[in-house]
Amino acid sequence: MRSFSPRMAARALWQMRIRGRPFVLSHGINARCNLSCRFCEYWRQTGREMSTPQILHMLDEAHSFGIGVYNAWTVEPLLREDLPEILRHAKSLGMTTSLITNGLLLRQRAGELTNLDLLSVSVDGIKSYKELRGIDLQAVLEGIRAAQQAGHEILINCVISGKNMRELEDLVHLTESLGCWISFEPMHESFGIEEKVWGSLRIEDIPAYEKMLDRLIELKKSGAPIINSVTYLKMIRDLEPRFKCHASDIILHVAADGTIENCRVHHEPLGNVSEGLAKVWQSSQVRQREIVKGCEGCLFFGYVENSLLYEFVPEVMRHYEWM
Repeated sequence: MRSFSPRMAARALWQMRIRGRPFVLSHGINARCNLSCRFCEYWRQTGREMSTPQILHMLDEAHSFGIGVYNAWTVEPLLREDLPEILRHAKSLGMTTSLITNGLLLRQRAGELTNLDLLSVSVDGIKSYKELRGIDLQAVLEGIRAAQQAGHEILINCVISGKNMRELEDLVHLTESLGCWISFEPMHESFGIEEKVWGSLRIEDIPAYEKMLDRLIELKKSGAPIINSVTYLKMIRDLEPRFKCHASDIILHVAADGTIENCRVHHEPLGNVSEGLAKVWQSSQVRQREIVKGCEGCLFFGYVENSLLYEFVPEVMRHYEWM
């Protein structure tokens, strides 16, 4: 499993703790998708996308600002023909490159991702996968195997819902058979999705859900390839965000059109990359603190685990494996 080197960790802590700046650029790289998942808000918000020169300029600014990780995601990054050029530029600046994909285009494009360090593929179920995503799981599994043949290590992302919660252990075993890693997080009910959709996906049988999470904790402790910390798994078992959020301290969020936002939960615009990353970041500090103070909290895996790392939680620091 690739993990951050002591040098990378030192860079991250210097950037976040000493300079007071984020270390990760999370870029919603496009506004298009080749799926139409009912629970996803992003493909419904089609709009303008930054051009290749604009993205490359943003990466130059991010590097100057001290950003060390570039994460490309939403809606489906592999739909951008210029993705290899973007990753190549980020890599040439010394950034760790990361990509989150639904995996449907990996068979065609895995060989182009030579400048990609971390590859995450969304797989939310086995029997329930087609109902959740609208396509056969086999096509995605073939994409994962193609990416592995191209030399990529794979992290499978699973969002837990009422539809798939009884398949979680089976997903762990599938992950083991594929030679991948897996992460879990509970579904977050975002705005813009019909109530009847959430009603069909909510976890209603809480005792069964808690039992499934206890089983994941057992599997984690026995050496299963689950990258979540036990601290986090207990938190999502109880569905209680028991942590101090540092998402905006760690991650700089940029939407497809260049809008800079506080986080995935609060889409409030703080500015635009055209104004300059450093300028927007510094001018929005007060507003960022206000947003965090008024937030009820979420259980997004990346926010929780990175915030725990920021707070020097021992277990997370000892076993931290994926940004």
